[in-house]
Amino acid sequence: MSSEANTPVLPNCIRLPLPEDELMEVVAKAKDYAIMHGAAMRSKTAFSPDSLNFAPFVLVPSSFPRKEFEKAVALQPIINRLMHNVAHDEEFITTTLAETIKVDEFTANLFNIYRKVLAHGFTQKISLGMLRSDLMLESCCPELSTQAQRPAAGEDTAVDGMDVALAVNSVGTAAAGTGRKAAAAATEQEEQLKRKAANPIQSAYCCWKQVEINTIASGFGHLGPASKIIQRFVLSELGHADKLHNMPSNNALAGLCDGMVKAWDIYAKPKAVILFIIEDVSYNICDQRFHEFYIRETYPHIKVLRRTLTEVHKEGKLGQSKELLLGNQEVAVIYFRAGYEPGHYHSQAEWDARYLMETSLAIKCPSIHYHLAGTKKVQQALAQPAVLERFINDPDEIKAVGKIFTGLYSLDDNEAGNATYEMALRTPEKFVLKPQREGGGNNVYGVDIPDALKRMSRVERSAWILMDLIHPPLTRGYMVRPGGDMPPQIVEMVSELGIFGVVIGDAEHIVHNYQAGHMLRTKLSTANEGGVAAGLGALDSPYLIDTDEEQN
Repeated sequence: MSSEANTPVLPNCIRLPLPEDELMEVVAKAKDYAIMHGAAMRSKTAFSPDSLNFAPFVLVPSSFPRKEFEKAVALQPIINRLMHNVAHDEEFITTTLAETIKVDEFTANLFNIYRKVLAHGFTQKISLGMLRSDLMLESCCPELSTQAQRPAAGEDTAVDGMDVALAVNSVGTAAAGTGRKAAAAATEQEEQLKRKAANPIQSAYCCWKQVEINTIASGFGHLGPASKIIQRFVLSELGHADKLHNMPSNNALAGLCDGMVKAWDIYAKPKAVILFIIEDVSYNICDQRFHEFYIRETYPHIKVLRRTLTEVHKEGKLGQSKELLLGNQEVAVIYFRAGYEPGHYHSQAEWDARYLMETSLAIKCPSIHYHLAGTKKVQQALAQPAVLERFINDPDEIKAVGKIFTGLYSLDDNEAGNATYEMALRTPEKFVLKPQREGGGNNVYGVDIPDALKRMSRVERSAWILMDLIHPPLTRGYMVRPGGDMPPQIVEMVSELGIFGVVIGDAEHIVHNYQAGHMLRTKLSTANEGGVAAGLGALDSPYLIDTDEEQN
């Protein structure tokens, strides 16, 4: 992702740059603080199961407009219900994925499991959805305040009270000795200056747009709150404890784990366990383990197991009532932290394990239909206003959800798909090309799109969708990475906010539905992908700010 010279900049929560000696000291403390509070990962370049690196993090929290944050939080239960209804609509999923499964082997394998489960009927009708709706602010506004434009190199976007005082004073001086009307105008100008002083980002963004909805392995339930803990420590060390109230509470770990426990309660077998499906090697180990440890510490009567798909194939079987048994232990809830990409299925054995679990009585997170509901092709179909009416009854809710979608376009071999293809070749810089994959590193951006499309046949294109490129406003700050420069340099960054949601129910009834916390990932403004586990982004948390309009 490249940023243009006129991209607006959100103001920093504190004035930067920091004096070098102060910066060096606080970064050293923050690195240790991160490791000691579980904000850590295993190294991909020098892997050892016995050591951890701190996860990359942004030193101080990045600004995010309070109003847009609160709207996203309030909307999440509606998105939960939408995805729950989509997952239980057999006709919609089948029709929407009909072309994709012809050319995308991975999605076809998932769909084949779905088809076989449907044919025999769902053994377990209850599903647990632990979703994450990812969004970015959109800065391509028709009118942007000049206050919001990118500052010159080295110029800070924080407001200097002395500068404002001088400006206000000059307004008052200019008004001295003039008539009543001029004095009134000067007073109004003074008030405007004061409002801008309180926050100079009058129009740094239009709104927020949804990047995607994750229905499987929605990570950062621990690392999201951990980011806030690190940054609260840093702000306090820098003498800015007065700003901590602008960092919203974040109980994502508890919210998600409590969702698993609610599903465990519904299963109603006191000796049954919760099963985590994991990769062969877990680099993002802290985020997974803290879920496990929270459950064990808060609900010590519930046991948690960790198994790979390969291990489930070796150990797993169905009991007389189709309960899933691992050895002599019955599984109540299955939480997938793997299974979302082809590399997790080394052979037919792993696919057989997935099918075994889907046919069992255990409550799955996600069930196979929830997994398919999270594909990009389904999300592209949902962006059509008429389609939303199929799943949401309330006109106001339809309008609210419809507003968050950016342009999503089919590449199927038909008139609409061919028109999308031509549009992408003409103006590739406006788009991102997405396959039916999760986990990061799969998308194609901008000028690379034409070559990628030209290598595909007409049929192969249907495995992909085209999406409008979102242009988020910038923030400026210090990104701290293992092995990075010391002292770190100020860089321009963009952020992606994820809102977690939990929904539990069957095709007829939803028994639990709530928003469950948030996470913020930040990456360099020049980077396309932003996954922290993939080594491309950094942990962050939102610092809520108010616009002039809201203050008025």
